[in-house]
Amino acid sequence: MGSVLAQIAAVIKMNLLSIPNRAASSLTALLAVAIVVTVLLAFMAMAEGFQKTMQGSGSESVAMMLRGGSRAELNSGLDGDVLNIISSAPGIAKNAGEAMISGELYVVVNGIKRSSNTEANLPLRGIGSAGFALRDSIQLIEGRMFAPGTTELVVGSGVLAEFSGFELHSTLRFGTTEWTVVGVFDAPGTVFGSEILTDVRTLQTQFNRGNSYQSIRVKLDGDGAMQQLKEFVANDPRLNLDVITEKAYFSEQSEGMNSLIYIGWGLSILMATGALAGALNTMYTSVDGRSIEIATLRAIGFKSIAAFIGTLVESLVLAFFGGVLGTLLAYLLFDGISTSTISAGFTQVVFNFEVTAKALTTGIVLALIIGLVGGFFPARRAATLPVVAAFKNGA
Repeated sequence: MGSVLAQIAAVIKMNLLSIPNRAASSLTALLAVAIVVTVLLAFMAMAEGFQKTMQGSGSESVAMMLRGGSRAELNSGLDGDVLNIISSAPGIAKNAGEAMISGELYVVVNGIKRSSNTEANLPLRGIGSAGFALRDSIQLIEGRMFAPGTTELVVGSGVLAEFSGFELHSTLRFGTTEWTVVGVFDAPGTVFGSEILTDVRTLQTQFNRGNSYQSIRVKLDGDGAMQQLKEFVANDPRLNLDVITEKAYFSEQSEGMNSLIYIGWGLSILMATGALAGALNTMYTSVDGRSIEIATLRAIGFKSIAAFIGTLVESLVLAFFGGVLGTLLAYLLFDGISTSTISAGFTQVVFNFEVTAKALTTGIVLALIIGLVGGFFPARRAATLPVVAAFKNGA
């Protein structure tokens, strides 16, 4: 057994030391693997960043109510009577004797992306008097809050970073109305920073929405409040509402981004086919170029398994370093960059790419799989190469 291990170690050393003699083909295979890994990690970083932003949004102590079966604000519609009924429901916290409740409505408006100078949809959200206080992670960082009954806006820092024209004191035209930015708020790591906020009554008037809402938010009054609220809604025949915590709502909205990961894997698998071709070519060239060396080793007593493992390890080493390069490129190029993409509400959500440790591990594993498959058949050829034929070909 010790003799076989020594033979394997000797062949591995010989193969690795001879890689510089095949620098061009080896570098091509390494780069092919690196590109595959980089592409996969880019998709994973985008999906991870989006999901983290969505899942990091919302609070367990805030309940959201939508029309029954709607699942998203875009599909929901509520009239003012519903808001009045919910205002008297049990389980809602109060501030200075007033229920902490916000009937909310949003419309889609256009913004110009700084990166591409193209139009994209943004949510202009109308909130009630308690709407700002209901968002735990939000704080005003510039200017002031909008005044009720006016066409004033406060803008999320994510919108300001990704879209032009929303600077403090800017004037914008949405529909037939001019709006003025009077404040900027920050909501780090949440979807709230991707929104523009204004008074809900003003928004209803300016966009001819009557006394309608799309969602109702309330602050829950401690343990058991959620159950009280659900029972109240279930027992009132006038209400057809789904009641869910704000945290759970945003977590559900992030699930659609899983499809991006599947796209990334699909594209990476297609590209991996090309990388496999490069790896196979490199390793077959390596075996053919050293056929006399391999035949000589086998003629003096080296086992076929030593030639097989030695060649396979060479392929795995090249793939491993390709994976390391790919993960490094993905981290340097994508981690932390800010971007925006369309959400379930057909408006832009601003978020940061995030290359996680799990993604880096996945990249290395994918690279090793490419190296394993790409090296197996050339390794088998090295192990089964007829000694006499190798000497004849070499001569």
